[in-house]
Amino acid sequence: MADVGAKKLSQNGTSTPVVNASSSSLTDSVSSNTSQAHRPAAKQKKPPDLPALESRNWLIHLHYIRKDFETCKVLNKEQLTETGGLCEFAVFVEALILRQEGKIQESLDLFQNCVFLNPHCPDNLKQVARSLFLLARHKAAIGVYQEAAKYSEKDWEIAHNVGICYMHLKDYERAKEFLQTAITHKHHEVSFIMLGKIYMLERNVERAIEVFIKAVEIFPENPELLTFLGLLYMEIKEFQKACESLGNAMSFDPTHIKAILAAGSMMQSHGDFDVALTKYRIVACSMPESAILWNNIAMCFFGKAKYVAAICCLKRANYLSPFDTKVLYNLGLVHLHMQQYASAFHFLSTMLKYKPKDPEAFMMLAICLTYLDDADNAQKAYQHAIMLDPDELTICLNYAIFLYKQGIQQEAAKQFVLFEQKKDSYSSAGGVIDQEILVTANQLNFVVQNNENPARENSNSSDMENDFSTSNPLTKENSANFEAKINPIPTESAATDVNNTSVENWEPSNILSPRPKQSKLTSLPPLQTSSELLKLRETLSFSKTPTLMKESENSGKKF
Repeated sequence: MADVGAKKLSQNGTSTPVVNASSSSLTDSVSSNTSQAHRPAAKQKKPPDLPALESRNWLIHLHYIRKDFETCKVLNKEQLTETGGLCEFAVFVEALILRQEGKIQESLDLFQNCVFLNPHCPDNLKQVARSLFLLARHKAAIGVYQEAAKYSEKDWEIAHNVGICYMHLKDYERAKEFLQTAITHKHHEVSFIMLGKIYMLERNVERAIEVFIKAVEIFPENPELLTFLGLLYMEIKEFQKACESLGNAMSFDPTHIKAILAAGSMMQSHGDFDVALTKYRIVACSMPESAILWNNIAMCFFGKAKYVAAICCLKRANYLSPFDTKVLYNLGLVHLHMQQYASAFHFLSTMLKYKPKDPEAFMMLAICLTYLDDADNAQKAYQHAIMLDPDELTICLNYAIFLYKQGIQQEAAKQFVLFEQKKDSYSSAGGVIDQEILVTANQLNFVVQNNENPARENSNSSDMENDFSTSNPLTKENSANFEAKINPIPTESAATDVNNTSVENWEPSNILSPRPKQSKLTSLPPLQTSSELLKLRETLSFSKTPTLMKESENSGKKF
């Protein structure tokens, strides 16, 4: 029993230490947790501070569309400094600002940087091509546009601009092909306008009218297209349709400047100068610095025989546009009509420096030289005018009269025979010849026939001189028979005649009428005789600089 009790005691003794051990481990765990709670936590590593490449894009865009370019430049500089020049949007906007400031080459460099940052973006490639176009590098621009077309299929902008580049390269067939492709991608009035202009450059007025008729069907309320259609109808002398188109344009936009100016030009061409001046007065409120407007106003005064007012308006037009050949031509015309031959020679010779292929200007220059007693250069001017346009009736008739006055009777008779042949062919083709031209031709024919009969020449010489002097053109009744250059719209356009006659109507009577002998002027510059042949006159061009558009640019600027 003792052993059993001892065993129990030992068991109790052993059991007690077990309980003590477990309590001590619990105490140790609690103390260890307490010590860990009071132990300081380990510091976590801070993530790297990477700059956001597009953090200021919204602000740059906001200032750009507000045209606040100075603030935009500052933000671009800060953004590019933080990103190490890797922010594509900042570089793109900086290039746009430089191009609007006229720094085309610098903008081209920046757009090329955008292509380096994002070579598959078609917008970057299109902007590079656009800068190349503005630098007149049309072939290079075509290549870049074709590269952009790989990333943007059926893009109207690419097809349109490639067509404009081909037009500048005078490859009109390719230009028409791409513009028609652009129209199939998207109906846009600018593509129709440029396609119509190409047909006008090819002297295909009927095809151009078809293009604008189709454009008007798609955009029936577009005053720009209606105005161009009216101008084309004026080119082919269908004034009823022209008036209808211009009236529709002004009904949709009563303040449309081009339509009002074109309507005034049409009224002016029909001799209704007062109504034309009323139209021009409306345009003058919106375009007081338009050289074309003042040119047309001047020719209205010229038609009303108010020559001083005409010269004042033409001088203002010449001040506003000193290189406009139409203004210079009209200045020479008015001074010649006022018998101020030196001034007329000055303006006509200046005009021929810029446009040395105008046969009518050479004919008028010959008239000036005739009155300035420089017969040699006058004859050269007549010959050059005939070389430029051998079918012009008035040049042949004036040259025949000049030769008769100089005593070269046989050559005068030959020129008159050529005039009769051209007159017959022109009449058989349905052309209408001014009555004064026919009267002057009959007078010259009478002179030539009497020259062939010397017995009658002496008895009728004084009567012949009187016959030629009876139709003195320097009168109010004949003032509308001058050929004046009228601009129907505020863009480069075809000359519109006051009447389908020329200075022949008054010049022969003055040449053949007796006047005192003057000493020959030796200080006049030599006559230009090295001009190359070109077509007589431009028919119609809508813009000197073709419209090169970009849809996506925020500024909306057209180039």
